[in-house]
Amino acid sequence: MNKMHAMAITELGEITPESEVLSPIEVPVPHPGDEEVLIAVSHCGVCHTELDEIEGRTPPEQLPRIPGHQVVGEIVEKGTGLNDLHVGQRVGVAWIYSSCGRCEHCRCGNDNLCDAFVATGRDRDGGYAEYMLAPADYVYPIPAELDSLAAAPLLCAGAIGYRSLRLSGMDGREGQRLGLTGFGASGHLVLKLARAVYPVLEIFVFARDADARQHALDLGATWAGATQETPPAKLHAIIDTTPAWQPVLAALEALLPGGRLVINAIRKEAGDQQALAEIDYASQLWMEKEIKTVANVSRRDVREFLALAAQHQLAPEVTTYSLQDAATAIKNLKFASQRGAAVLVM
Repeated sequence: MNKMHAMAITELGEITPESEVLSPIEVPVPHPGDEEVLIAVSHCGVCHTELDEIEGRTPPEQLPRIPGHQVVGEIVEKGTGLNDLHVGQRVGVAWIYSSCGRCEHCRCGNDNLCDAFVATGRDRDGGYAEYMLAPADYVYPIPAELDSLAAAPLLCAGAIGYRSLRLSGMDGREGQRLGLTGFGASGHLVLKLARAVYPVLEIFVFARDADARQHALDLGATWAGATQETPPAKLHAIIDTTPAWQPVLAALEALLPGGRLVINAIRKEAGDQQALAEIDYASQLWMEKEIKTVANVSRRDVREFLALAAQHQLAPEVTTYSLQDAATAIKNLKFASQRGAAVLVM
């Protein structure tokens, strides 16, 4: 166990179908410090944020960098004095690698907003590897009810979707209508979660792909239409998980007075940013409509969502890839249509 295989970001640039995207590397297996654990990675989810890292919208500060922040594996070594974790325990690691633990945000449970926020797979090496280090305070025991393949996407797509649902203000009252713009890994988990905890909530899905719209209906959506299609009723809240700007304008127009748009994205791509110049104040912003962004994910989100997922037996639909095929998984995320989440299986 002296060396390990990994797939790393070695250069930044626009991803094309011909891009190398990631490079295979062999590096020494790290050893944990006093407050760290070494995890033998079994599964790692593939996230749109990896595209943002590689294309420079939220780049690593140094290269090479091993990406991946939806990590499930087994503790194989731990630092001294860690009594709450044991060798052989199955745990997960999410996007939040660490925070300062002392600031106003950390003290009130919003460690996702900490100025010292450190991101897994961007600021520290992540799970596109056979092993990874993680701070003991930022790993999460995986409930026995969840298998490892299902658990990996829950650590980001699921947890960030849970945070988005919390920020939307929905409480499941009769007559409430929630919209989901974009229907990938996070969107389909939000729908499953909302259906489980808010059975009478009406859910409207906007997706550019006809297969995605049918997928939403199969999972219990009330209605599904194209991204800029007018829904049959105005909505109380909409969660946007797309990388584009045009869906933001369409969503604002579909909101009720006082409605809230929650944008769930680390960054937006610049391709259609000029659409913002076309915003119409009267129809898209007036009447006390709100825009709220989701920033990262907190430890509380991960813990609470894993418990809910276990309780309601929530499992994503997944497409699996080998570690060596991680670049293909990333390119498929950008260029191909696939249901649910992509997961690397080591």
